[in-house]
Amino acid sequence: MASVHEYKRLENKIVQKVKDGAGAIGGFILGIFRTIGKFLTRRYTLVFVPHSEKRVYNLHVTILSVSCFFLVVFGIIGAFFWYGSFLNSNIYSSSNKDRRLSDTQASLDQMRDETALLLREARNFQNALSSVFRTLGINPSNNLNQNTTGDLITFMGLNDTPEGFIREAYDIKQLSTYLSQAIEPILEIGGILDSQSALLTEIPSIWPVRNASGQSAGFITMYFGQNIHPIHGQWHIHRGIDIATYRSGDPVVATADGLIVTAEYTYDYGNYIIIRHKHGYYTRYAHLQTLSRVQVGQRVQQGEVISYIGNTGISTGPHLHYEVHIGSDVVDPHRYITIRSNLSRQGR
Repeated sequence: MASVHEYKRLENKIVQKVKDGAGAIGGFILGIFRTIGKFLTRRYTLVFVPHSEKRVYNLHVTILSVSCFFLVVFGIIGAFFWYGSFLNSNIYSSSNKDRRLSDTQASLDQMRDETALLLREARNFQNALSSVFRTLGINPSNNLNQNTTGDLITFMGLNDTPEGFIREAYDIKQLSTYLSQAIEPILEIGGILDSQSALLTEIPSIWPVRNASGQSAGFITMYFGQNIHPIHGQWHIHRGIDIATYRSGDPVVATADGLIVTAEYTYDYGNYIIIRHKHGYYTRYAHLQTLSRVQVGQRVQQGEVISYIGNTGISTGPHLHYEVHIGSDVVDPHRYITIRSNLSRQGR
């Protein structure tokens, strides 16, 4: 029992000491606030004494009121500087926006100029494409015909521009629609040209003599049909054309894709080659310098060198005797060797 009472007394002492300590700390803090309060509320008198014999002015102030006054003054000055800085920032931002707007306007003007140029070129493209359509007899789709009535500038009129839609963007959209609709007829043109090109390589349609640089060379010295024989001096039917460059050794080329069926020498033709082509065509090349470049059974392509101009057989000088046959009929070669040049002139 004695130890319990001792613990109880010890506990009471500790509690009392804590209370005393808390009271001392509270009293100390309260004393500090009282001291500060007395300092702030201490009254001072400012005396304003005029130089003349007028009334003396007394101004009673405290530290607290002076502090509040300076706090308000510094707050106003700080707010002024903050507002000035904010205003300058807005002015700078507005200046940057104006500059960016000017740059954007310049870019927009440039885009309008480029769009106008694009539309002019598109109109030229449309006219050229329509001309090709008429030449080839192609009827484009209804949508394409509908959109291409007149020039592109007309059907992209301002009245048709949706409200709030930039004119240039609308023009480009319409142009894009036109070009997408023109793809199918252009592909059709490509197919026609591919077919035409394939056909022209299968029939004898090029000049049979080249020079050293690969260009067409030579002149026709005797045409197809009735002529005076240069050796016998009598009228005879010339079954081909004679082409001369006035020298030996110029390349002779195949005038169409085909198969070598004859490569031999005879008294009248000298060294000669016969090529069989598709669609029943045959071509003969006579008075050649050599037969060493080809052999029977060899396939050759249009423009491939098969020999050179010579003076073999019955000949008055270096030249190429060139014939075109359709089956068993002999035809004028000049009608065929001018096919490509005639097509080129029609294209222009």
